[in-house]
Amino acid sequence: MQDRTYTDLKALIQALAGVASFTTEEDTNIVNFVNRRASQAYNMSPSWSRYVVSSEGRDVNAYTLSGATASTSTTVNQNYKFLGSNDGSVGTANTNVYQGVTTSTVIIYKDSNNAWLVDTAASATIQSDGRYAVVAGTTEFTEADTLKKDVLENVTTWTPRSGSDSLLVEAKNLIPYAQSGKDTIGEFTRIHRKQAFYNNSALEYDFFVDADGANILNIVGQSDGKAFVTYKKQLPLFTADSTDIPGEFFHYLAHASYADFLRMDGQHGKALTEEQIAESYIAIQLEQIDIRNNNNSINQKFSTYVNRQSR
Repeated sequence: MQDRTYTDLKALIQALAGVASFTTEEDTNIVNFVNRRASQAYNMSPSWSRYVVSSEGRDVNAYTLSGATASTSTTVNQNYKFLGSNDGSVGTANTNVYQGVTTSTVIIYKDSNNAWLVDTAASATIQSDGRYAVVAGTTEFTEADTLKKDVLENVTTWTPRSGSDSLLVEAKNLIPYAQSGKDTIGEFTRIHRKQAFYNNSALEYDFFVDADGANILNIVGQSDGKAFVTYKKQLPLFTADSTDIPGEFFHYLAHASYADFLRMDGQHGKALTEEQIAESYIAIQLEQIDIRNNNNSINQKFSTYVNRQSR
């Protein structure tokens, strides 16, 4: 995949316009036109090679906690991911351990009396058997129910360390757009329980997307702390200094942005001609995607006798 510079793109647009340079205002408009058209091209297909990521492991956030104030610790207010089972060195063996996503030193686990605790300044380290050893910290909230609950969302009463904070626990099966060390997700395509596309048996999750990320609807259990996401990387915002203009979009962006420039100047007839040229360039790129997808595609939801014959 070839990258081109914005300088190259602008030079082509200037050549199409037959001018040696643009005014400062026109330069600003051209950058805006390019980003508008790049977004349009990006949304034309879920399978642009430079943006698609196939079956990448992502953490599933199991809970969102809120309601903590300075009387306890506001770091409690965050999303939590499932780590694994407690090894029993601190707390109840083989019960779930959760870790804060934003502040990783907030740990949720069951104590030796089977009560849920929310500890700050705590930690949990994986052991050779795959379970986690918890190091207790400052307990901010303690489950006060007489009959201890198996899952956090069923706890009726939480006792705060001090003050009168009322802890709210919301069950989630959320994959956020951003995760440390990974690309930001621009568009969710498919989500599987296990590594997908090696065979036909990986369970595919249903999900809906909101402002926080993808919410899994049919997750197998709370012990599933990871899912495998096929997605498009977030489209970058291009500037006059950009050196990563997609080569596959280059001529489309030039002619489409020039068409926008002509419309701004009231030259609608010429703009229509440039629009048609732009569409022919992007159509060639989309056709190449279709040719690849005829054989096999990460976006092909169902495997059939017909499409298996081309493998």
